[in-house]
Amino acid sequence: MRTLLVDNYDSFTYNLFQLIGTVNGAEPTVLRNDEVDTLAELDLARFDNIVVSPGPGRPDVAKDFGISQTLIEDAQLPLLGVCLGHQGIVLAAGGRVIPAPAPRHGYPDRISHDGRDLFAGVPADFLAVRYHSLCAAQPLPDALAITATAPDGVVMGVRHRRRPQWGVQFHPESVSSEFGAALLGNFARLTREWWGRRTMTGRAPRVDPSRDISRPGERPARRPLGRTADTSSTGTTSTAAGPVPSGPAPGASAVSARRSTPEGTDIPSASGRPAGAADESATRPPTLTVLHEVIDRAVDTESVVLRVYPDSPTVFWLDSAHVERGLDRFSFAGDASGPLAEVVRYRVGAGCVIENRTGTRTDTRPVLDYLSARLSELNIRFPDVPFDFAGGYVGYLGYEMKADCGAKTGHRSPYPDAQWLFADRLVVVDHVAGRTHLIAVTDADSADENHRWLADTRAVVAALPDRRHPEPLTLPADEEAVISRLSRGRDRYLADIAAIDAELRAGETYEVNLTDSATIDSDAPGLDVYRMLRRSNPAPYAAYLRFGELHIACSSPERFLKIDRTRTVETKPIKGTAPRGATPEADENLCRALELDPKTRAENLMIVDLLRNDLGRVCELGSVHVPELMVAETYTTMHQLVSTVRGRLRPEVDVLDCLRACFPGGSMTGAPKLRTMEIIDGLETEARGIYSGTIGFLGLGGTADLNIVIRTAVRDERGWRVGAGGAVVLDSDADAEFHEMVLKAAAAARAVIATAELPRSAGRADLFPAST
Repeated sequence: MRTLLVDNYDSFTYNLFQLIGTVNGAEPTVLRNDEVDTLAELDLARFDNIVVSPGPGRPDVAKDFGISQTLIEDAQLPLLGVCLGHQGIVLAAGGRVIPAPAPRHGYPDRISHDGRDLFAGVPADFLAVRYHSLCAAQPLPDALAITATAPDGVVMGVRHRRRPQWGVQFHPESVSSEFGAALLGNFARLTREWWGRRTMTGRAPRVDPSRDISRPGERPARRPLGRTADTSSTGTTSTAAGPVPSGPAPGASAVSARRSTPEGTDIPSASGRPAGAADESATRPPTLTVLHEVIDRAVDTESVVLRVYPDSPTVFWLDSAHVERGLDRFSFAGDASGPLAEVVRYRVGAGCVIENRTGTRTDTRPVLDYLSARLSELNIRFPDVPFDFAGGYVGYLGYEMKADCGAKTGHRSPYPDAQWLFADRLVVVDHVAGRTHLIAVTDADSADENHRWLADTRAVVAALPDRRHPEPLTLPADEEAVISRLSRGRDRYLADIAAIDAELRAGETYEVNLTDSATIDSDAPGLDVYRMLRRSNPAPYAAYLRFGELHIACSSPERFLKIDRTRTVETKPIKGTAPRGATPEADENLCRALELDPKTRAENLMIVDLLRNDLGRVCELGSVHVPELMVAETYTTMHQLVSTVRGRLRPEVDVLDCLRACFPGGSMTGAPKLRTMEIIDGLETEARGIYSGTIGFLGLGGTADLNIVIRTAVRDERGWRVGAGGAVVLDSDADAEFHEMVLKAAAAARAVIATAELPRSAGRADLFPAST
């Protein structure tokens, strides 16, 4: 069955894409609502039915709804409208769309229905998630019948009495909605029945009325990154990733005339591989050799950085400073001294500057394209190691890299938007197995040099002490020290929350991650600040990076993306935090309250659904799943509500395509992502810089492990800067949100302040005691 899925720039459209594709046995074709202006530009004869997606805004605003309204009014095909699409059906029938009695964003409700059509075979009372501020006014126009309602009386479903159109106000594609597949299966059945009746009147069917839609049929040609409707029958295909070279594909063309896509919509494919082409890196002969040695104990990683890389101007330390079962167990350290090392510096729109042993050169490509090309050129045979990083790029993307990932340009960062080091030499500590690994990636010309490095480094590392657990430090939580240094301050922050509340009630967004930053006039050494931070706020996805005068001290508890050697991708969003209790009973009560808090669960669910959408753009049909939904994880100082989303990358997608589709992390934006980032740009008065971005590695062999940059301090020649923020939803208390932001900023700020107050001494090792 061939479905046209109209995307109203929502952050849940690709959840529908995955659900429809699984039910139909064939992927739908995605058309953005502003890709065409008239039905004459569409070849609707190629489709069996239409689904109109959710989205921000109103159905009576052209820029919000675009071609969706014309399709509802004029297309003679079975049509299902979801949320905003549902409201469009009401509007087209002569009804009104008004503010809901109480907006519901991320909350599940019991849905009652008539048991007909879409709801045939669905239990009379089932659970579905609502994301809406607007609703259909009652009474409905005569052309529509109410098919479902919520406990508050809001219309949850409609059926057109004379046309094959159905609408649902709730979100059947949400991970917490029940019977979503059954509803879409019923829509497919209704489509077959409608075409069957057309056959009886002499109109040829487009679908076989007897087809068992529960079985995947023959699939159309696969398009990179979830295709959008073709803009021509040959040549370049418009995809969710932007222009990708492609030839004609049967059944895919929907648009008869090419038109440009507006700013802030495309995610160009970095790989450049043709549709359906698998990543060949696993089968190509290796271009580089990995030299590997093992020391049969886990040495202290802080000592590694201090002894092996004491004077390096470019250093990385990906630090599992707080090892938790099931989270991270490895720490990686290295610098730019290797023969194959290079440092890539990038600003949006200005191209890359690449430095290596031979000098400096420039490359006009965006950095993600450059990194993708380099990683595709280099291939290794993985050594027998338990980790997924045996050489590759280590670095960061700042938040303003969103401009290269489909979003509009906002503010200009004071730092390079991205910096990456090609790490050809690593020291890796396995904190669980108790081993230390030395890795050198080499070509034939540098083999002798790398063998000498392995011997010399082994001698140094073998003399280092065993892994030491840093002595915990409790630093004073001086909130006033943060408040006095904030960029916008309390009054402006509270005013911004009020402005967000108006946007939430207008249906422009469901959740906004609002942030501020504090500046600290200090030249406290970067590595010392990080050493202080890893004692006062240890975290599993922590990192220290130095690129010349730029120092990044990060104690992130949140994983953004992990891609392993099987091409499984994982993200672990965090929304919801509670302190530890003074007694076991109090601790258990706090943990349980966190798991049950409706506001926290709604915030977490919104981001889970957003990240399912992002992964749905690049993952195989039906592979995106949520093995853990809103599970309270207990750390040394806090409980956090964490979810896990996984999927399997499509064969033609590489790690940079996945990164581009998901960046920035949804927990740092809110949803719907594109519209919400525009709201953020209008409220925040400066660039976020490295904060809200990601730090980690992009490995040879197509692997990656990247964090969300939070609990982080950044230093350049102007001093230190700390960003912090939080999710603002309709149930938010403005004063509490401001207080939470300040507390988050204090985690990193107090490490800077405390380090600055220490006396300067050579090495300063005595100032950072460790206990075994």
